[in-house]
Amino acid sequence: MDVLLTLAIALFAGLLLSRLAKLVNLPAVTAYLIAGVIIGPILLGQLGFNFADAEGNNIFLHFGFSSADFDTTIAGNGNAKIFELISSIALGFIAFSIGNEFRLKDLKQFGKQATIIGVFQAIITTLVVDGALIGLHFILGEEKFPLSAAIILGAVASATAPAATLMVVKQYKAHGPVTKTLLPVVALDDAIGLVLFAVSFGIAKSISAVGAEGTNIWQVIISVAVEPIMEVVLSILLGALIGFVFNFIERFFHSRSKRLAVSVAFVLLTVAVSMLKFQIHFTDDVSLHIGFSSLLACMMLGTIFCNICDFSAELMDRLDRWTAPIYVLFFVISGAELKLDVFAKGVFVIIGVVYIIFRCLGKYFGARLSADISKAEPNVRKYLGITLFPQAGVALGMANMVSTSNEFKSTNVASIVLNIILFSVLVYEIVGPFLTKLSLEKAGEIDKTKKTSNRIRHHDKNIPTTKI
Repeated sequence: MDVLLTLAIALFAGLLLSRLAKLVNLPAVTAYLIAGVIIGPILLGQLGFNFADAEGNNIFLHFGFSSADFDTTIAGNGNAKIFELISSIALGFIAFSIGNEFRLKDLKQFGKQATIIGVFQAIITTLVVDGALIGLHFILGEEKFPLSAAIILGAVASATAPAATLMVVKQYKAHGPVTKTLLPVVALDDAIGLVLFAVSFGIAKSISAVGAEGTNIWQVIISVAVEPIMEVVLSILLGALIGFVFNFIERFFHSRSKRLAVSVAFVLLTVAVSMLKFQIHFTDDVSLHIGFSSLLACMMLGTIFCNICDFSAELMDRLDRWTAPIYVLFFVISGAELKLDVFAKGVFVIIGVVYIIFRCLGKYFGARLSADISKAEPNVRKYLGITLFPQAGVALGMANMVSTSNEFKSTNVASIVLNIILFSVLVYEIVGPFLTKLSLEKAGEIDKTKKTSNRIRHHDKNIPTTKI
């Protein structure tokens, strides 16, 4: 009962705040995140009421998310697993939607530019942030800001937030050169970001292991050079394989509702299979970890689907309507997970501010420089970098990987990385969607005449409606 009540409150809060946000011309995704903060553990989540169940047990129901709802260390914490599952499913559908933007006919026009921009801006951002944070490391000292943390944060900086970006594009029906370039660039960010993170993570582990007994050079080489490449390649192959099976299976279903159900089933299947992990032991201290990225796999699934299925556009439109409540829950839950207590620690604020400023500089000038190299249109050169500011799910996933790793989970490195990313996500996800929307507006790719309420349209007898 408590989890159902919490999810209902989350939906109501997100929808209510989205209406208020519309009055001040803010994107809906920003409203959902703020709603999550309001009903999260730091505000309304602390309130609730007591009652006794049929067996006489005393139960306390919260008016939102409690701190225990996200604590995965509590044995048998079903709420944490449910909210984690919702986030994984939402990211899977978001990645699937982004994959649908990789249509060959569009890639022939924007693919080369998007690839150049996607790769170079990610690398430039990592180098810029690494340079700034390594300099800050020498100022603050190893004890306050370890070198390993600086190197890891530089790689995390390359990741953007496909969810927030996609939501803004869909809400305002943005269309044009900037939008066409933005979506594949954001998708490529995840692939490049995963490789950069895996390499940096391996280097950071090597630095922390210098001088330690039992350090094996072959394990370092495998972690730095082999595992990240394998993760990307295997994820793409997995998504392509499931995509071809998906296209074969859907031919046996003809009604729209059943084809929609098949689509949902295959996205869930891809997310589930992507969670599998394997380990191959060569010796006692040398092993190869094999895993998948659900984001990359679902993106590839969407790419295969949109290019070989002749009614993919129609089916995606129906899928977007079905997944709308899941997206609302995902962003509200993300907002509830944000921890404002990071502002209480001065060193985190200093590192966080430097990280945010130099990441923005890296994204803006990295996109500008690579857009110049690829001879992109003037609006792409001018506005694309700003639309890449949002950062959330992928970055949080990387930070969680650091905090749960055997090498860093009980060290200062894990605490710094996780708190800095939480700090930056709070800023980026509240301000970022607004900046994305503003940039697309300045680029002339948001048609305000299309933002008409369905309620008004359906009551206007002069406007024909289509039954679905």
